[in-house]
Amino acid sequence: MKLQFDKDLEYQHQAIASIVDLFRGQTPMQTNFTVSAYKGQIGIYDSANGIGNRLELDEDEILENLQEIQLRNGLPQTKRLKAGNFDFDVEMETGTGKTYVYLRTILELHEKYGFSKFIIVVPSIAIKEGVYKSLQITKEHFQDLFDNTIYNFFIYDSSKLEQVRSFAVSDNIEIMVINIDAFRKSFTDPTKENKANIIHRTNDRLNGMKPIELIQETRPFVIIDEPQSVDTTPKSKEAIKSLNPLCTLRYSATHVEKHNLVYKLDAVDSYNLELVKQIEVAGFATRDYHNNAYLKLLSVDNKKSTITAKIEMDVKNNKGEVKRSTVTLKRGDDLYDKSKGRDVYEGYIISEIYCEEGNEYVAFTSKPDILRIGKAIGDVDDLAIKEQQIRKTIEEHLNKELILNKQGIKVLSLFFIDRVANYRYYDKDGTTQKGIYAQLFEKHYSDLIRQPKYNTLFKDIDLDTAAEDVHNGYFSADKKGILKDTSGSTLDDEDAYNLIMKDKERLLSFDTKLRFIFSHSALREGWDNPNVFQICTLNETRSEVKKRQEIGRGLRLSVNQDGERQHGFSINTLTVMANESYEDFADALQKEYETESGIRFGVVESHLFANIPAKQIDGSIEYLGQEASETIVKDFLDNGYIDEAGKVQDKLKLALKDGKLNIPKEYETVRAEITALARKVCSSLNIKNNSDKKTIKLNKQVYLDPEFKDLWDRIKYKTTYSVDFDSEKLIDECCKEMQNSLSVSSAKLVYTKAGLDIGVGGVVAKESDRYAVGLNDLQENIPDIIAYLQNETNLTRQTIVEILLRSKTIHLFKKNPQRYMEQVVQIITAKMRLMIVDGIKYTKIGDDEYYAQEIFEKEELTGYLSKNMIESKKSVYEYVVYDSANEESFATSFENNKNIKLYAKLPNWFTIATPLGTYNPDWVVLIDIDGKDKLYFVLETKGDIMFDALRPTESAKIKCGRKHFEALGNDVAFKDIDSFDEFIEQEVVV
Repeated sequence: MKLQFDKDLEYQHQAIASIVDLFRGQTPMQTNFTVSAYKGQIGIYDSANGIGNRLELDEDEILENLQEIQLRNGLPQTKRLKAGNFDFDVEMETGTGKTYVYLRTILELHEKYGFSKFIIVVPSIAIKEGVYKSLQITKEHFQDLFDNTIYNFFIYDSSKLEQVRSFAVSDNIEIMVINIDAFRKSFTDPTKENKANIIHRTNDRLNGMKPIELIQETRPFVIIDEPQSVDTTPKSKEAIKSLNPLCTLRYSATHVEKHNLVYKLDAVDSYNLELVKQIEVAGFATRDYHNNAYLKLLSVDNKKSTITAKIEMDVKNNKGEVKRSTVTLKRGDDLYDKSKGRDVYEGYIISEIYCEEGNEYVAFTSKPDILRIGKAIGDVDDLAIKEQQIRKTIEEHLNKELILNKQGIKVLSLFFIDRVANYRYYDKDGTTQKGIYAQLFEKHYSDLIRQPKYNTLFKDIDLDTAAEDVHNGYFSADKKGILKDTSGSTLDDEDAYNLIMKDKERLLSFDTKLRFIFSHSALREGWDNPNVFQICTLNETRSEVKKRQEIGRGLRLSVNQDGERQHGFSINTLTVMANESYEDFADALQKEYETESGIRFGVVESHLFANIPAKQIDGSIEYLGQEASETIVKDFLDNGYIDEAGKVQDKLKLALKDGKLNIPKEYETVRAEITALARKVCSSLNIKNNSDKKTIKLNKQVYLDPEFKDLWDRIKYKTTYSVDFDSEKLIDECCKEMQNSLSVSSAKLVYTKAGLDIGVGGVVAKESDRYAVGLNDLQENIPDIIAYLQNETNLTRQTIVEILLRSKTIHLFKKNPQRYMEQVVQIITAKMRLMIVDGIKYTKIGDDEYYAQEIFEKEELTGYLSKNMIESKKSVYEYVVYDSANEESFATSFENNKNIKLYAKLPNWFTIATPLGTYNPDWVVLIDIDGKDKLYFVLETKGDIMFDALRPTESAKIKCGRKHFEALGNDVAFKDIDSFDEFIEQEVVV
């Protein structure tokens, strides 16, 4: 099978544009550029030893572009760039396609500006192989997208230095993938050159040059994948600098060292927008087992005069019951006394509390046990817990196969182990044997597949041998082929990585029997598979692997047998089988997000509302900006919604729940957007508890009600649309907007003067003067403006010429061609979007094209009792599954209001086609006023939409939805509403 890639994902477009737009003002790529004409091409330059990138913009222009991008993306603005230091961060949650984004960004930068030399720096072999695999599987997709643009890519190999020469001299797009270890070691001392990486050594085949010198002359764009693992040491930073980058772009979900952030898609946004799988946790925690001396060291403290340790142990309470409790202990304490006389603790007297970081432990006088941080003794046998984890993982896997196999989606499960011997070991004769995990897996798999409910999965399969075929391990091996434990970052791991990278697509096919993967370290970093639906951690102790790293292997949305990405939490749920409780896992994961990603759960920051788009008097859209955001935040503080540090108070949560949020009067027009952002800040990670999962049945009383059938018959039909596009009106609208809003400044030189202070701390520049000199008489390559605008807008040449002539703004083009063209493109595309929606016409396809009511019976719905479902008497299901607090509020209102006869949350398969992508409305509602008047509604509850979706694209989809239902007629009204109270007061008038 072949993976398919969606070229129209809005969030990926935003991430790509955030980098490309940094270079607005750079003269665009010439459409008639040929190999023989490159010497005059903007964006590249010809050096003595090759062809490199060239930047025309100065620091002020880059900064201005950066600030505009940060404003639209809702990020704090950079006040000033460091001199000559163009370092930019893109933060994207694991599984949202950051590799795809930076590869497409490379091609966009070339298409727009002609930049052609790019180096991707990676921290490990696993990620290196993963990036190379991504370059291979996306090549056909990108060539279709970029009109067969030629680009070359290779993994740097010190034995193939001719590739470096080709990289330098080629006039095509060149992409080098290199591991940081391949060029980190360098020496300025010539006598030590033989100790440096080969890339830093002179080479006769390169005319006595060093490979790094050829690279430096190309002024490459350096893209760092997972920078938190790449440039964290002075040596690594020096190595990156040695590449002489024109610009450094860092892509990660976790930026430890912050630079200029241009785009952010964090975990909360990713989950709420359903861009990654929903996470549920199934954990095994011991309960009512107090037969041994249970002890778990939680922490040690040597900051006070007396060294103490917090230990979890079983203590008898006043009722004589044994409960697990946390006690603070010091040297000499007798645990027999602390447990209130439990005999199992006899002899446990603390002899030492050791506090050296990384080696904390507690020892006892007459017991050999050594108690270490996070480790427990005296608990249920660890293997018994693992056995239950394995069985439950298989059961979850098979349950998902029953549902997803029918949809052409293959289910995979992933087991992490910390000792290869537990899965495969060698006997005295060197013969491979099944380890305990393999034995337990086959035992429980063979047992479970014989249950009647799974008969449909194994019709033509020999159940006696089925277990052996569906699991395998990916481990590193030594030179004799013996499997071994490794760190995952050595050259010995190369073969294991190559194998699983090459198997990535094959694993997705039903033709491959393998469904359960056991791995030691190869899959913890750099590899994921979209169809991993279960992850089980079988470590001998509590997992030391980061939770984010663990779940990252399975967050990506799944694909079907055609390689098409599947959407919706009803399909995409990742079950983590943890060897700890759900609460402990969820708490640890949230702490990791706070520590590593800088997500401040429950904190309102001063820039939070800055990028809310607001309609102006002239109809244009502008962002509120930083000043307005600070005004709103101050109002939140005055209302007691937040404290001085911005931390959310219960008063804000209550106001949001009751729909009574106070905001400054001047911002009433953007109340819905402010409310949506406030709700987001009040939320935490939406991790589900597997034990709370419930399959939801149809509410037959509503489903079979003739009135529900009547309601469904009114809305079920499909439509097709056509667009009546008035080009004359478009020309007039564009001309008016261009005359009113075009502002194009000339290119300039910026003069700076600074004094140098030289001291023990180094050389410090202190600027004393700065001004600009206009450049009005430059002899420049004038770009083909008509071709550029045609390419960006897809309008005809005649229409573009009319817009330029009738706007009477063409004189501004000469001042700064690129600025002028970019602003004109923005104006034209904005007007086109509005006119497409205004001119759209929907037509009912026919009586045979509709969404059948029976689909409700075929679709299985699940929810989580304590998280996202409420019991329902009026809905088509016995419970309503909601995705946000706002949806919960509306469902509760529907249930409680006597005028609402029945309603349904429209399922994700109920979609309306629009020119901007499919649209799925929220609710269908029947109002019955005293048994006399019946009113039928389809509702879009705007307060429920994530802020990013409140941009013009989503608004346009809502307009299309309204026109769709108008075309159906049937007395169904389409409403987009913020408040249930306002809606019911308007519609129910007695």
